[in-house]
Amino acid sequence: MMRIARRSLLGLALAGTTGALGLAGSLPAAAEASPAYPDPNRPIRMVVPYPAGGATDVLARLVAQKLGEAWKVPVVVDNRPGASGTLGTQLVARAAPDGHTVLFSIVALVQQIPLMNLPYDPLKDFVPVTRVALSPSILAVPRSTPASNVREFVELVKAQPGKYSYGSYGAGSSSHIQGSLLNLQGGLDMVHVPYQGGAPLVNAMMGGQLSAAFVDAGSSRPHLPKFKLLGITGTQRVSWLPDVPTFKEQGLTGFEPLGWFGMLMPAGTPQPVVQKFSAESLRILALPDVREKIEALGLVPAGDTPAEFAAVLRSDAAAYAAIIRDAQIRLN
Repeated sequence: MMRIARRSLLGLALAGTTGALGLAGSLPAAAEASPAYPDPNRPIRMVVPYPAGGATDVLARLVAQKLGEAWKVPVVVDNRPGASGTLGTQLVARAAPDGHTVLFSIVALVQQIPLMNLPYDPLKDFVPVTRVALSPSILAVPRSTPASNVREFVELVKAQPGKYSYGSYGAGSSSHIQGSLLNLQGGLDMVHVPYQGGAPLVNAMMGGQLSAAFVDAGSSRPHLPKFKLLGITGTQRVSWLPDVPTFKEQGLTGFEPLGWFGMLMPAGTPQPVVQKFSAESLRILALPDVREKIEALGLVPAGDTPAEFAAVLRSDAAAYAAIIRDAQIRLN
């Protein structure tokens, strides 16, 4: 059984190892970066295009604090929510490419490409730095559901057309896309019921208003014991849910991509600056206290090179675009 283990990212980075979950590869030495970066007289602004208090904000502040301590410069988290994250993201896309403005984003950055008329190109207007954490999604159903795995659930839904529904965090969200993919893969007719975020979705599940939902492992972790968990996204099981098999183990494809939290810079940022920021980030992500805090959020610590993160962006963009096209997902 493959499981996500608590391994040192720093050791993996030094060994040049890479993995399906974005574990760190080798990087050029930080000394190769320009000695002028970071400018000791200028703060580094880390833009979070979502409100304060959520997981994205918490992770950004964790990394920002460690960067500031290491480099002896202020690293300021700037929350710029609005328009599904596009306002803050556009701000970074238009910022000077000097390494002093960083975007702390999530997988929605590439999921939005076929769904919205974006004022920037997520694949061209940013330089990937590294992923900070990964978030699997779990197919949860009420405990009373007479199915113990995904295949049994598919057969259950097929046998009673028009009866089942699945909830999501909102139209176009990961949970919406994954539910649509399950409908496609299984030939199902579950009705999509969108909610405004994780809390109302979990409340609806606990209240018996939904037949199923794809919930992210992080924010829903305290509530998971109340549900029956049928499958998890990704290519490996997670250590704290060892009995929940992946969709791939159960013969379903397309559920391999994981949610992620990552950092990017404006296109045109000098490579030595990107490499120095990435190398320092990998060092921070290997610290035991940082890993413990990430895991306490129900997330998987990550950390990869700019090139590895760029490959993930391209792969995720293509995978989600295909699902959105085939499932005919629309925001309105």
